[in-house]
Amino acid sequence: MNFVNLQTDPIQLDEIYKKVVSPCCGAISSFIGITRDNFEGRHVTRLSYEAYEPMALQELNGLCDSARQKFTDIKHIAIYHRLGDVAISDISVAIYVSGAHRRDVLDAVSFLIEQLKANVPIWKKEFYDDHADDNNNNEATTSYSWKENK
Repeated sequence: MNFVNLQTDPIQLDEIYKKVVSPCCGAISSFIGITRDNFEGRHVTRLSYEAYEPMALQELNGLCDSARQKFTDIKHIAIYHRLGDVAISDISVAIYVSGAHRRDVLDAVSFLIEQLKANVPIWKKEFYDDHADDNNNNEATTSYSWKENK
């Protein structure tokens, strides 16, 4: 079964884990993406995600279907992604995969995050805390940059 969700509320890992647990599965693998406080030497203060939700959900379900074709030993897939503002160290994305054996679930998680970043219409805006140094004021200014998924 597939569980895909886009949400503005914080991601609760226990809830997602419970969705993929199954008595017939001997392995669960996960990827948890969190907001870091830096990018290329700049201080990041937060992220903000936007999506075209109907298309993003369709793409996420399509990714689940592709993973099932490629990794036949998986049982459940859960992909949750935050929208809106995400604070430093908060979870942006969580992927859980369960299956009978570890190899397929480990490989499926890696496949899913790479394909999500490459193909799902979710856009990230990164906010920075910049310090202007004109006239020795050292006043903090905020700037941002839209980031392309890679």
